[in-house]
Amino acid sequence: MAPQHETQPAAGHAVYAISVAAELAGIGVQTLRLYEQHGLLTPARSAGGTRRYSGADLARLARITTLTSEGVNLTAVARILELEDTVARLREQLRSSQQPPHTP
Repeated sequence: MAPQHETQPAAGHAVYAISVAAELAGIGVQTLRLYEQHGLLTPARSAGGTRRYSGADLARLARITTLTSEGVNLTAVARILELEDTVARLREQLRSSQQPPHTP
């Protein structure tokens, strides 16, 4: 019998139910819903409307829980995440602009 290899879904592939995401993050489901209400997370939705979280969502959730555990309020967390997202986007743009053009 061949060994089974555990693989994790791609970071952007939304597969985790809200209860699993909350458990992995070490928080309650209601807290996760609160974060969504504050616009800190936007999980994908199944055809039936069920929330589905991705690995990227879990990474963002880990950042949120770190900030809140340090005493940062949710309004400030939202601003911090917005700034971090902007910095990441600008870095990617800079990286893309510095790559030499491909020649056929």
